Amino acid sequence: MRRMSMRYSIMGRLLAVAVFACVSLAANCAPSPADGAARTTTDETLRFTIREGDILNAFYRQGPIAAHLLLSSGRQPRALVAFPAGNSGVGLWFAPTSAPVEWRLRGEPRGITRRDPQGRILRGIEAEVETNASRLVPREAVLGSVRVLRDYQVLGTRPDAVATKPQVKSRSLRWARPRLDGAPGYALSVEVLAGEIAHESVKQQNSSIAITAPRNRPLRLRITALTGETPLTPLSSSQLLTEAAANDTRSRDALTFLSYQEKFLAGSWRFDTYFGRDTLMSMRLLLPALAPEAAEAGLGSVLERLNADGEVAHEEDIGEFAVLRHRQEGGTGDAPVYDYNMIDDDFMLAPVAASYLLDHPQGRTRAVAFLARKTGTGEHFGDALARNFAWVTAAAAPFTREQKANHLIALKSGKNTGQWRDSQDGLAGGRYPYDVNAVLVPAALSSIARLRAAGLLKPYLMPQQDNTLANADQSASVWLRAAPPLFVFEINAKRARSAVSDYAKAQGVDPASALASLPKGALQFNAIAIDAKARAIPVLHSDDGFDLLFLDPPAPALERSVQALMRPFPAGLMTDIGLLVANPAYADAHIQSLLGRNAYHGTVVWAWQQAVLAAGLDRQLQRNDLPETTRARLTDARTRLWSAIEAAHDVRTSELWSWSYADGRYRVEPFGQRGGDQDESNAAQLWSTVFLALKPPAPR
Repeated sequence: MRRMSMRYSIMGRLLAVAVFACVSLAANCAPSPADGAARTTTDETLRFTIREGDILNAFYRQGPIAAHLLLSSGRQPRALVAFPAGNSGVGLWFAPTSAPVEWRLRGEPRGITRRDPQGRILRGIEAEVETNASRLVPREAVLGSVRVLRDYQVLGTRPDAVATKPQVKSRSLRWARPRLDGAPGYALSVEVLAGEIAHESVKQQNSSIAITAPRNRPLRLRITALTGETPLTPLSSSQLLTEAAANDTRSRDALTFLSYQEKFLAGSWRFDTYFGRDTLMSMRLLLPALAPEAAEAGLGSVLERLNADGEVAHEEDIGEFAVLRHRQEGGTGDAPVYDYNMIDDDFMLAPVAASYLLDHPQGRTRAVAFLARKTGTGEHFGDALARNFAWVTAAAAPFTREQKANHLIALKSGKNTGQWRDSQDGLAGGRYPYDVNAVLVPAALSSIARLRAAGLLKPYLMPQQDNTLANADQSASVWLRAAPPLFVFEINAKRARSAVSDYAKAQGVDPASALASLPKGALQFNAIAIDAKARAIPVLHSDDGFDLLFLDPPAPALERSVQALMRPFPAGLMTDIGLLVANPAYADAHIQSLLGRNAYHGTVVWAWQQAVLAAGLDRQLQRNDLPETTRARLTDARTRLWSAIEAAHDVRTSELWSWSYADGRYRVEPFGQRGGDQDESNAAQLWSTVFLALKPPAPR
């Protein structure tokens, strides 16, 4: 799984590896521009910075070198560098400080190449930084996979096998080791440019080393970070976006950093590799402004990773994390290990493929050639796509035959997650997610029927597969008619008002506008999921946006969904700074405790969910079968949504953000930088860049 549950899997205690290598990191710092957030972007070089709350992010990419430097200020400082190459990284965590630490980047990071003792190439960056801290005590350096680094960030643990001791010199600290299988590894160096390294006895912090500042001057350091993992091949600017893309520099920079010919990265620093769902949704939303080379790189990366049954890979373990996985299971090697535990991405592939191959002007002209391309194993893309389509139609068949809740698409046995709300409590105990069953399954079946009718798959469909796909359109009709009603939750007016009033009080927000937005009669909305006993879980959610993006709901259902989402929180999901992804006001106290503003999928804002709704509203307004009253509601919703989107412009490329409330207004709070937050938000998230393909409504 991508996030809280499986992202935080703890590796078993592995056999320690005793071979460590010393890598020379001596280098002189090249002259750099004045301090600040300067950025330079050309086809050859990408440099930009993003500051969010206490975290300063500096990105660099040139040729085979790509790196993300993260400096965390506050009382728990750290310096970390993540590399797309092998999803690898190095990080140094310092002991808690008595006063807040503040980092400053002096100039810009620059790319460097070094060789390890065996003469093998290591690539990375060096950066000069300074801090107001008078004293920093290194607590632990972790080198290797980003998966290991992020586990250490959250859990404070790491496999014994990756432990690396510092090499201490008079003015520098160095950590270096080969990869666990002997391949080129990783190195981190901290050179003291202004200050000194002191040897102290600090038993409670398990350290005898401190870095101290010079008298009356800031502590200044040079950080050098290197990886020996295989680099990726950047997509050039001409291969990435068309002239239709918005002129948003930060979003363009973030997307560029995450885009490669081999795959798109889900987000940096924590997800610097392939994720199937993130790739597919980002491709779908970016299509109006995406160059065909980029669209095909994204779709191709998904097809490359399908399993034998046709399921879409969710995440991949690569580089040293793959080595760790194989060793844990008694094997050897570094072959990628793919995760197929998610259920939503399997049903996303067909709608996204249809959007490109049938609806995108250049996609239509390139479809035959694209499907004829081959994967690394020699399989045609068309064969791989047909395999997924056969799997989807077979998975949908039980509910098509008999419309019972237990025939819906459920989370896999033993799993609490399976769609994008993939933290342990993201579905509040649900087993049958709304988005998968009410939207993605019928959307996939309809797309399969369209692609089959277009004849594009004829060269690739085996007779048995073709027979399976022949009834896809009919099956889609059954799902559209019978699945959504199973998720409708109704609460009477009195209970709804009481729930909103009580929850508003608990959250410290003014309930007046929320109460005024409630209907006089019973309140209806689509539940986030159905539990194992076929009961709808009364959590209001943003996944209705998928309806608008992929389907054509009848006007009454469309209005009900839009009204439910657009009511002010906590009656609905709207706040001053964005559309929340969940609202448990109508649920019991236990569910409310799981989905608060500190929860990864709680009452927080995810940028891409707003994009889904914005794109969905645009799509619905292109219909010619809706009454004017419905169109008026959609137009008003679009205006209000974009007002909230633009109010959070400064965090637009972030993965998610939370909020505080004072003086009748909501305020953005970076997620992961407050006590109690379950995780940390990426500053550059793939599906948060999709606003490059969306246009706000024209002023009235």
